[in-house]
Formats: sequence, structure tokens, C-alpha cells
Amino acid sequence: MNRRKSQNTKNKPATPALTPRLRSAPRAWREQHLYSLFSSLGRLAARPLATTLTLTVMSLAMALPLLFWLLLDNTRDLGGSIEDARAVSVFVKPGLDAAAVQVLAQRVRERPDVASVEVKSPEQGLAEFRGQSGFADALKVLHYNPLPAVLIVTLRSDILTAGAAPALVTELGKEPAVDLVQYDAQWRQRLNAILVLAARAAVVLASLLALAALLVVGNTVRLDILARSDEIAVMQLLGANDGFVRRPFLYTGFWYGMFAGVLALVLIGLVEWALAAPLAQLAASYEHRFDVHGLAVSGMGAVLGASALLGWLGAWLAASRHIALGQPQ
Repeated sequence: MNRRKSQNTKNKPATPALTPRLRSAPRAWREQHLYSLFSSLGRLAARPLATTLTLTVMSLAMALPLLFWLLLDNTRDLGGSIEDARAVSVFVKPGLDAAAVQVLAQRVRERPDVASVEVKSPEQGLAEFRGQSGFADALKVLHYNPLPAVLIVTLRSDILTAGAAPALVTELGKEPAVDLVQYDAQWRQRLNAILVLAARAAVVLASLLALAALLVVGNTVRLDILARSDEIAVMQLLGANDGFVRRPFLYTGFWYGMFAGVLALVLIGLVEWALAAPLAQLAASYEHRFDVHGLAVSGMGAVLGASALLGWLGAWLAASRHIALGQPQ
């Protein structure tokens, strides 16, 4: 009987004894991360002055390129696209009679690269100028109309190129009855070139400021490592691996980046609020043909994610370097 019990005991698998330990491993890993997450937050709150200075520097480093990018984005919407600027304004010479203007307009309409031609008489031009310029009372003193007739020539969209003016502009400039030819897309081409250059400068500026924020986080975490050198030494003597030692500092960098991102969004909101009235006046002067916009919700989420990643990366670099070099002195 005793022999049979001993045999049954030997045949029992050992896995049930190990099951509680295997089940407790994910729970222990989760508890360690939660403890590091909230303990690092408590350490930031324990030194408010140093934390505030670090967050201020990081938030300014992120807010400046974001404001520059918002300015470029709104300017791009104001400028429009080159394809939308298909109009060529042809100013005929003063004193040219209406019949000669109509003959010139008909000759231009017959071109295959022209979609439409609109003729504006001097009287129409003066009435339009009087209504839009705000000098209606001053224009009453004029004894004659100084404005010439204008042909508004709309080009076909399929003949437009982004880099060169159409041949019509050059040919109309050689007409004896034409005084001036103004191609609306040329200034937009120059504006787009300026915007491309400014966008490249914004990327360079954002990269330099991101590097500065990375160095700020790394230096702050390095000082924290030096202040906790005895604690780290005890953990390493007890067998703590590099990941366990590095974990609280990574969460410190995460909190730095997250709070700096929130503060940067607050700064951007304050700037938008301060400039709301002048921007509304600017939009009204353009007859509300464009809307001034700020960061979208997706953009805010991207800013927070990028800032948290930036803080985490700075902390990882600092902690990994000191762990690789050995115990800080």
C-alpha cells in the first residue's frame, strides 16, 4: 500500500507546482513598470524648480518650430496653387478705342491655348477700383479716367507648366496695342519657391531644437543617475540587470517629454489667442478667401507622441551610457 502511494507520488507531474510562479511573472513585470512609472513622477514632483526649468526649455524648443510650421501652412493656403492662377491681365495702351480693344480680344480668343477672354472697359475698372480701394471720395476730384481697358485672359489648364510662363505672355507683350502683360502665376511660383526654402529651414531648425531638447533630457537624467549612484550600486550587487536599473530613468524621460509636449501646445494656443484679432482682420481684408487654422487634433497627438519619444530617447541614451561605463562615481 505504501509502495503504491509512493509510485503515484513519483508519477505526478511537477508543472502544477510551477504554475503559480509562471502566472505571477506577468503580474510582477506589470507591477514593476507601474511602480517605475509613478515613482518617477513622484521624483519629478519632489524637485519642482529643476523640473520646471527643464520643461520650459524643452517646450520652447518644440513650440518654436511648430509655430513656424503653422505660419508656413497658413501662408501656403493663402498663396493657393499655380494651377488656380490661370489668368493673364493684358493692359492695353491708354487712348485705344473700344473697337480696337474688341479686335484684339477676338484675336486672342482664337488661340488654341486660351480658354476665355473677358474685356473690362476703363469705366468698369474705375468702378471696381472705387469700390475696393476705399478712395471713392478722393476719386471724385478726377476730371478724366486714367485707367486703360484690360483683357482678362484665362489660359487652358492643360498648357500650364510649373516652371515657365506660357508663350502667350511673351507674344502678347510684343503686341503694339499692349502696354503691360501681368501673369498671375509668376508671383505664386516665386511664393512657392520661398515657401519650399522656408519649409527646409523649418526642418533644419526643428532638428537642431530637437537635438537641444534631447541633450537637456540626457543631462537631467545623468544628474539624476549621479545622485542615485549608491542606490544603483546596491541594486546591481543584488543582481539587478541593466533593464531593471534603466527602467525608472526611461519613465522619467517619458514624463519630461509628455509634459513638455503639453506645455508646448499650451504655448501655441496662447500665441494663437493673442494673434486671433489681427489674423481675423487680415482674413477680412482678403474677403475671407482663406481661413486661419491651428493644429488639428491629430497634429496635437503627433506632437505629444513625438515629445514623449524624444524624452524617452534622451533618457535611454544617458542611462545606457552610464550603465555601459560602469557604476557612476
